[in-house]
Amino acid sequence: MSAERRLERAMRLCTGRGVRLTPQRARVLRILIEAERPLGAYEILAEMAEGQRVLAPPTVYRALEFLLAQGLVHRLETLNAFIDCRHPERPHPAQFLICSECGRVVEIDDEAIAARLLDAATQSGFAPSRKVVEVIGVCEGCR
Repeated sequence: MSAERRLERAMRLCTGRGVRLTPQRARVLRILIEAERPLGAYEILAEMAEGQRVLAPPTVYRALEFLLAQGLVHRLETLNAFIDCRHPERPHPAQFLICSECGRVVEIDDEAIAARLLDAATQSGFAPSRKVVEVIGVCEGCR
C-alpha cells in the first residue's frame, strides 16, 4: 500500500475514533512510513526540521505518544526506535524480526505466539504488564 493510502487510512481511523490526526502528527507518521526502517525520535526530529523552523524534542515525543496510543506506530524496545504499524485498524499482538545487518523489520501478528507466552507466564506465576517480542538476527537478503 502506498504512503498516501496508508496516511488516508490513518486519517479515517482517527476520524472514526473521534480523535484528530493533526498535520504535525501526520508528518511524523509520514516520515515513519516513508523511511521503511525504524527511526529514533531525534532522527524524526531531524527529518521534520529540514527546510523548516527548528522544533523541540517534546513536539515529536507528543506526536509519537498519540500515534502509539492509536496503534498507528510501534515502539521497538531493543532499538529505542519507532515504525509504522501495518495493521492499525485493530489492536493486535505484534512480534518483530529485526535484521542486525540492514535494520529491516518484519512485523508479525501471531495470536498463537502471544497466547503461548501468556500461558507460560501464567504457569510460572508471572503477571506480565507488557508483552514485547523482538527477535534479532539476519534477514534472508543479508545472509
